[in-house]
Amino acid sequence: MSTDDTDADGPRRFRLIKGVKLTPKQLLYAFLGLFALFLVPELQGFQSQLRVRTVYVGLCWGLAALGLNLLLRHTELVSFGHAAFFGGGAYGAAIAARYGGIEEALLLVLAGIILATSLAVLIGWLVAGYLDIYFSLLTLAFNQLLFAIVMGSPELLGSDDGLGVRPESDLLRPTIFGMEWGSTQYEVLIYYLAMVVLVVMLVVTWRIINSPFGRALDAIGQDRTRARFIGVPVKRYVWLTFIISAVYGGLAGGLYALSMLHIRPTSSLFVLRSGEILFMAILGGFQTLLGPIVGGIVLTYMLTELRFATEYWEFATGFVLFLVVFLLPNGVIGSLPAIAGGIKDRARNPGMLSGDASFLGGLLASKLRDAAETTKILLFGVK
Repeated sequence: MSTDDTDADGPRRFRLIKGVKLTPKQLLYAFLGLFALFLVPELQGFQSQLRVRTVYVGLCWGLAALGLNLLLRHTELVSFGHAAFFGGGAYGAAIAARYGGIEEALLLVLAGIILATSLAVLIGWLVAGYLDIYFSLLTLAFNQLLFAIVMGSPELLGSDDGLGVRPESDLLRPTIFGMEWGSTQYEVLIYYLAMVVLVVMLVVTWRIINSPFGRALDAIGQDRTRARFIGVPVKRYVWLTFIISAVYGGLAGGLYALSMLHIRPTSSLFVLRSGEILFMAILGGFQTLLGPIVGGIVLTYMLTELRFATEYWEFATGFVLFLVVFLLPNGVIGSLPAIAGGIKDRARNPGMLSGDASFLGGLLASKLRDAAETTKILLFGVK
């Protein structure tokens, strides 16, 4: 690790690899976060297969959200169809196991990436020239089309019953490095596999967004006409970004299939899953690198725990998420600097707490008035 990079007006930055520089504080936070995730299988309270699987599934969805965030953050295009690539990755793994007889887990993930990328090459070329709501609606339409194809193919793709992710053999689950593992060992191994993949993809993402290509995407997001005027091939770059984001989705879907071992369209390909992927990016903080990953883990863990805790889990989930979005408009990760600064200010001046209470009360009242006004307009058409 090199430490010879010092900004003229900033702190020393540690260069992990070429193109990836972090301040000491950023490096510490990144290390602690990844270290905590690596320890999940050993932590007290997480040693059950269900909880390890919950975090694993959250990592998979977060990885898909990380790919979607390349579009959302840089080209400012909102895709409502990225479950097509997550589901494509999952079904690619299942098809390779079922009809190709492939037993190796890594090859199944590769098959998922290939299928998702193939879909993105076609879909991306068709939608890359559209803007705003038209782009979003077209991605939604293609997602729903793929869902309908799967639902209408009971003999080949299993329709609503789905496909098992295991070859036609006596194996209970895919092999890893050519060996069959017990249930607990298998879950832990694929968890660490997902962690290694996550670290690699975070580095890849960092390199993309700090490359000339990433800066060209920022120019496209700010003003397409101006970007085209300065020589940026807008449609081609949007198309490439769409494909790259689909690779993330296919990779995530393939990893998801390794844990689920049975893929159903409603759990991986349905259009509501696209909404969840988008919300994960926003929940964690789409202006940050780690935000989509955190959003994926938080939302998945919350849905799982509340489902077991109460029969009103859907209401409870919606209420908690409303509070998070309301209080943390920049997402969980994006709001951390403001939270840390606020805590320091209040530690120096405890009298600020009473002012905060008055401010929050006024803000809540204002939001409620706006909501009531909007409802009145929708119902009666008058202000």
